[in-house]
Amino acid sequence: MNKCILVGNLARDPELTTTSNGVAVCRFSIAVSRRYANSDGERETDFLNIVVWRNLGENCHKFLKKGSKVGIVGNIQSRSYDATDGTKRYVTEIVAEEVEFLSTKSQDGDAPKTSNEEVAKLQPIDDDGLPF
Repeated sequence: MNKCILVGNLARDPELTTTSNGVAVCRFSIAVSRRYANSDGERETDFLNIVVWRNLGENCHKFLKKGSKVGIVGNIQSRSYDATDGTKRYVTEIVAEEVEFLSTKSQDGDAPKTSNEEVAKLQPIDDDGLPF
C-alpha cells in the first residue's frame, strides 16, 4: 500500500502547466515539520514536492499561495530522467489525490486569485427546498 497524509504550508506559489494532451498539472512544495526535535532541540523541516492533476490542480493554482496551509492525501512516486548535461536525475514526489485547503482567507492575507467574471457566475443557493 502506498498512501501518505501530510499537513504543511506551501513553500512557494503553485505553478500550473498543461501536458501536450491539454491535461492541467499543478506543482508546488510544502514545508512539513518533523514530529521530534533534533539534538539541538530544534524541529527540522522537510520540503516535499507535490503534484496535483486536472481540476483539482487548477483549483490549487487558483486558491493557494505561498504560506497557505494544506492537507494532502496521496501516494509517493519516484521517477528518473536524463538531464541535459547527460546525468541521470532522480525525483521523489507526492501525487495528491485529495487537497484540503486549511487556511482561512484572513490567515492567507489576500483574497484568492478569482476574477470578477468567475464571481459573477456564482449563483445563490435556494435553501427553501432543503430537508435540513
